[in-house]
Amino acid sequence: MRKVLLRFVFDNLWEWQAVGNELHVGAAWFMLFWVAMVGLAFGVMYATSKKAAESAMSAGFWLLVPVALGAAKFFKLPIVETGIPVFGYGLMMFVGFSTATWLASRRVKAIGQPPEAIWDMMMWALIPGLIGARINYLMQYGSQVFAGKHGIELFVAPFALWDGGIVFYGSVIGGIVGVVYYCKRRGINPLAMLDVISPSMFVGEGFGRIGCFLYGCCYGKACDLPWAVRFPPDSLTYEKLAPEGRIMENQLSTIPLHPTQLYSSFAAFVLAGILAWYFRRRPFDGAVLALGGILYPINRFVLEALRDDEPKRWGTPFTYSQLISIGLVIAGIGAMYCFSRRETRTRTKT
Repeated sequence: MRKVLLRFVFDNLWEWQAVGNELHVGAAWFMLFWVAMVGLAFGVMYATSKKAAESAMSAGFWLLVPVALGAAKFFKLPIVETGIPVFGYGLMMFVGFSTATWLASRRVKAIGQPPEAIWDMMMWALIPGLIGARINYLMQYGSQVFAGKHGIELFVAPFALWDGGIVFYGSVIGGIVGVVYYCKRRGINPLAMLDVISPSMFVGEGFGRIGCFLYGCCYGKACDLPWAVRFPPDSLTYEKLAPEGRIMENQLSTIPLHPTQLYSSFAAFVLAGILAWYFRRRPFDGAVLALGGILYPINRFVLEALRDDEPKRWGTPFTYSQLISIGLVIAGIGAMYCFSRRETRTRTKT
């Protein structure tokens, strides 16, 4: 329930102490952490694909962080004074993307492609996915994003992903566009590849929802269940509910709420497991993608009923996401039928 999990500071390179609701960690600890993470990442990549690991090593991207930190310290940039914040939302997005990619790289061999094909393809999926996710968010909450901003703040607002503000449905649509484009360029069956990555999409969603919980977005309705959660004053939830008076009398937290972010995270991990199991038994290409397109909207529709952060839309009793979910269930069923018919026609011709 913290926007900033920790902050790397430069005044004391070996500092390690809590300051308010943040943990301040010296930059030297950050460098040790970075070396460990780079070593682990290359170890995993090397075990999966020696070629992919060698390509990543030669690219030299792992040097960007130490070089950037050194330059910031040498030129005494403002970030040296403020420190480098590590946002819980962004960290979970990184963990989710990395884990999802690694799992997909292990699964892609089943369609006759090398693991490095996934690492290459995921970069094509990442950017369109983020663009789609942000556009979808701005379509829903654009008036709030731009409210009260002027000048440079108004220009930066559409791109401020570090403050949260992406929608899973948009990321899926954008990501699929990127994957299809990549597959067409490389001569890979796009439906087979989308089957490979479908379970991984929901692994990423599971970690992303944990990020939502840390940030305080996508909050639930009031409840008195034993596992109800209360958000502190520096959370987005508190910021939204305080003007409505929905905080405790001591003003130290919100009233107890459904932890809908954690419900969503758990459901996403379960769905990822179901799709991974189904992938090994899929009857035709595109079946895993279609099944995910049926099951996830049903789950999302139900969980939306417990959320309290989105209004009803267009005179209906449904939220924006619920209306999209209805359409996606229909589309998923239609896709399942079309993909099965396509497989039948292919077998008939052969």
